[in-house]
Amino acid sequence: MNRCKTPTKTLTSLAFCAALAGAAGLFSLQASAQDEVPRPQTQNESLNGGRNFPIGTLRGKFMVTSAPDVELDGRADRLGAGARIRSPQNMLVMPGAIIGQKYLVNYTRDAAGLLREVWILTPDEAMASRESLNKPFLNIWPFTSNDTLNTQ
Repeated sequence: MNRCKTPTKTLTSLAFCAALAGAAGLFSLQASAQDEVPRPQTQNESLNGGRNFPIGTLRGKFMVTSAPDVELDGRADRLGAGARIRSPQNMLVMPGAIIGQKYLVNYTRDAAGLLREVWILTPDEAMASRESLNKPFLNIWPFTSNDTLNTQ
């Protein structure tokens, strides 16, 4: 039993692999799966001097009563685990730092219906039209609300 390949067999297999790799380069495969990746959708409020917010983001009047309990549009609500509150400068705000203060905010909910992200609005962002929420579970994916309405 001869375990060592002869130099001729080795050179032949290397030449075959090189030819196969060169031929594979001629026939490029399209990455069609990458073309179908959904892009994150945003509502561009930067035209009004604001930030970009995801599609389905709603507007409401927000006040932290005692974290994680909040009041949203006059009704009791709750922050989800890992919820983020962003200031007008887009910096994170701890809920305990704003207890009892009322803000006009844009917000999203998670799959459980708890508040996931809250953005405290600047005066320019507050002037942009956005749908407010009367039914608390309408902006959960894939049942996003229609952003063209303004019910401030």
